Amino acid sequence: MNYPDTIQWLYTQLPMYQRQGKQAFKKDLANIIAFDEHMGKPSQKFKSIHVAGTNGKGSVSHFLASILQESGYKTGLYTSPHLTDFRERIRINGQMIRKNCVINFVKRHQKFFDKHRLSFFEMTVGMAFEHFAKKQVDIAVIETGLGGRLDSTNIIHPELSIVTNIGLDHTNMLGDTLVKIAGEKAGIIKPNTPVVIGRKQPETYPVFEQIARLKNAPLIYAEDFKINPYEFGLKGNYQQENIRTVMAAVNELQKRGWQIPESAIKSGLKNVVENTGLRGRWDILQTNPVVIADTAHNQDGLAIVMKQLLETPHNKLHMVLSFVNDKDLNHILPLFPKNATYYFSKAQIPRALDEKILQQKATEHGLKGQSFTNIIQAYQAAKQAAGSDDLIFIGGSTFTVAEVLT
Repeated sequence: MNYPDTIQWLYTQLPMYQRQGKQAFKKDLANIIAFDEHMGKPSQKFKSIHVAGTNGKGSVSHFLASILQESGYKTGLYTSPHLTDFRERIRINGQMIRKNCVINFVKRHQKFFDKHRLSFFEMTVGMAFEHFAKKQVDIAVIETGLGGRLDSTNIIHPELSIVTNIGLDHTNMLGDTLVKIAGEKAGIIKPNTPVVIGRKQPETYPVFEQIARLKNAPLIYAEDFKINPYEFGLKGNYQQENIRTVMAAVNELQKRGWQIPESAIKSGLKNVVENTGLRGRWDILQTNPVVIADTAHNQDGLAIVMKQLLETPHNKLHMVLSFVNDKDLNHILPLFPKNATYYFSKAQIPRALDEKILQQKATEHGLKGQSFTNIIQAYQAAKQAAGSDDLIFIGGSTFTVAEVLT
């Protein structure tokens, strides 16, 4: 297989949560443990930092990778989902895994995949771990895909664990309360391994306190840290909380002997986009009119983004939206401004919500606009309608942003 064939095989042959939803979610770690053993346990051959949370885990992961890279460490970074290129998921010092590495990995292990019916995510986690081990990274920042306890990344033994915050998302798999979701996220806490909690929430901190105590894991709350007024390369207001979490993590790494100078912290925060290729976080695509794309897709994240959006100077507001079909729109749609013009659409994935259904539900919440059969049509319509002093927002899901960036 060539590279396009390999990627197509990965997408279509086996379950992929981002595209198909709950049916791809595995209930245990048996497959990834067996696959890791089959490969010679690469998960144990590099040092790591493990990052979970409802919102912010991607930004925190990229910031940390950027700082470690600026500190002179050969740094791996595993994140999901990708926006425009599958290889965004697996990077070393910002460089995506090479296409021939992806091809050769699938060829080497295809018999195992066929026999054990690994999920898309299990395969990509295995690919990342093998790649980081072979390239002998000094450390890798590993972002969970979904939850924590049963996430395929949860076979590593990290230097540090991080849980950014807890919100109501993926409730059909992780639980319908903050306490239940916190229990799943806290599953990444390892014995005698420090854990940074990004947000101390009344409902969830007792969960972390109990599990940390049982595992003798030092518990650090990022809220206890004062941060310097650093310049950072991601412009969303919500990044302030993420920076505090990053600084708490850096402080703990320094205590454990990692050499991270102040100069590397400053340059790592400032140059995160250049160092790691991160996109889709308050991503300003153009001016006149201003076009902003953001991948926030749940109640907690969207509330913060909508607040900043309304504070951003503009004449008229144009909203290009699409959602996946398992979102609780009755909690999400009330967050959106009623005085905007909406362009409802549907991402090109099986899990996408039909644009007509989205328009109907939005109308019930006082949001008015037209529906379009694909996101690019919706975006083009918004650009044609917008004046130079207007503001266009693109969001609702990662896939909305991805299709525009592509």
